[in-house]
Order: sequence, then C-alpha cells, then structure tokens
Amino acid sequence: MIGRHATPLLGLCLAIAAASLLSPAAAQQWVVPRTPEGHPDLQGNWTNATLTPFERREGQGPVMTPDEVDRLEGRAVAQARAGSEPSDPDRARLEPEERFGRSYNEIYYERNGYRVVRVNGEPRSSMLTRPANGRRPALTPGAQRRQREAREFRSQFGEADNPENRGWNERCIMFSSRAGPPMIPNGAYNKNYTIVQTADYVMIHAEMVHDTRIIRLGEPDRLPAYVRPWMGDSWGRWEGDALVVETRNINPSQLFRGIAPTAEMKVIERFTRVDEETILYEFTIDDPTSYTQPWGGELPYKRFDKQLYEYACHEGNYSLANVLSGARYQERQARRK
Repeated sequence: MIGRHATPLLGLCLAIAAASLLSPAAAQQWVVPRTPEGHPDLQGNWTNATLTPFERREGQGPVMTPDEVDRLEGRAVAQARAGSEPSDPDRARLEPEERFGRSYNEIYYERNGYRVVRVNGEPRSSMLTRPANGRRPALTPGAQRRQREAREFRSQFGEADNPENRGWNERCIMFSSRAGPPMIPNGAYNKNYTIVQTADYVMIHAEMVHDTRIIRLGEPDRLPAYVRPWMGDSWGRWEGDALVVETRNINPSQLFRGIAPTAEMKVIERFTRVDEETILYEFTIDDPTSYTQPWGGELPYKRFDKQLYEYACHEGNYSLANVLSGARYQERQARRK
C-alpha cells in the first residue's frame, strides 16, 4: 500500500513546495509599508552606489549586454579584492611623485559598489535616460558664455592662492552632487543616505559632508527669488504613491556637472518605493537658460542595512591649512631664485 502510493504523493508534495519556493509572490504579494498618514514609508538608510556611468558612451544602446555587465562587475570585485590585500611591510619607499592617489587602500574605499543600475530587470548603460541617447543636451549660447567668463575669471588665480579657490567639499561646505538636487553618486565613498518622514516634512541626510535637505510638504510658499540657499528651496507633494519634489532657488555656486544653476532652473525628483529593498529615484533638470531641452534619468536606491557614522570632515584635520601654507612656501622659494 505504502509502496504503491508513496511516489505520486511525494511528487505532489515536492511540486507544491517547489511552487511556493519559486513563486513567493503568488503566496504573498508585497505590500507598500505606510506611515500613520497613509503615505509610502521611505524611511531608513539607502545607498545609490553603482558602477553605471552618469552618461552613456556615444553609440552605445540603453541596455548593457551580459558580457558588458560581467566585465564591469567582475573588474570591480577583482579590484576590491586585490586592493584589500595586506601591504608588504618590506616594500620600497615611494618617491614623492609616486605618492599621489596612494592615501588609502581598498579597505577604506567604497568606490562605486559592485553592481550596475538595474531598472525593471534591465542593466542600464547610463543613469541618464532622457534624451534617448543618454547624454546631456547641448548648452545654450548663454550658458557657454557664462562658462567661458567663469574660466577667464578663475585663470587669474593659482589653485591654492586662497581658500576660495579650493573645492566646496574640501572646504567642508557641501558635496553638491550627493545632496543634490539631483542626488547623484560620484567620488570614492559615502554614497549613503538616511531618510526620515513626518506629516509635514521629509528629511534626507547625505552621509558625505553630512549635508541635510529639508523638504517641506504641502502647498508651496516659495522663498523670494533673491534668496538662494544651498540645495535650494524644496517642496514635496504626493502623487499616488510617489513623492514628487520640486526644487528652485538653488545657490548659484552649487555647480552640477560644471554648470551653475540659474534663477530659472528647477529640478523635479520622484521617489517611489517599488519593493522592500528599493526606492526608484527619478530626476529631471529644466533650465531653458542653460540647456536646449529638459533632461534627466533614473536609478535605484537600495536599502543599506548598516550604520551611518558622522562625517566630521575637517574637524581636527589640517589639510586645507597645510595646502595653503605649502603654496606660500613654494612662492617664497621661487622668489629667492
């Protein structure tokens, strides 16, 4: 009796078990977590680290081939593994000209993660998706003129003539591309964020240089046009399950991809919780005085289940003062010749 019926029964049990393992969505569909106000809960720690470049190579399609993905992701893993090997204590001392870029080994870097951007299962070849070629549109004649004038103004100074010639992040003012808008990953590390929501505000805290955006919710009560703070004047609203944020009045010194925001510029961002581990981030830059058309893109923010520590920047760090004093020493030496 057992021998005659055990095989079909066992097969049925295995089929049911396999179906539940292979199709968990069929057993229980994911439900968007919500705040007490009924809006999607975006809170927690997130990261947008990715190997995908900001702009697409000319002539490349919008989706990477499997070989391109394997090559890019495999190279990142191999680089991290090789760079994390213990240093040889008997290695020869580096000459001064060899020391540039040798400040950290891979243990201290986060680089760009180990994955390319995937949206709807597609491995994207660029964060930019609009225009269709994945590249920024042309600058207007006015923007080209402003760029030229800015270069001519900077050319009268040396790179270490004064603190104002050093970068914003080096001076601990802000790291504009991380905090945004838009919020784009670049640099060697700290592509992480903490999001906190209330009924009236959404706070986005960027790990890099501890920049913090405060997004007010509701009917916008805009700042006067002449008030242009760092990260701009951001107002958010809910469109269904998407948080839509429109930012204006961005500080003119907050360059993005080398272009200064104008008074007409606005950035529109969308934050959509698509699953337990992912927020889809979309952005559009609309600045008719700088670009010949609006442009933008999208990338996922993945859950970051690790603690974020304070980025203390130059607290107890004498690098900036040393850069300037070193330049003054070089100038004194040159005058003695």
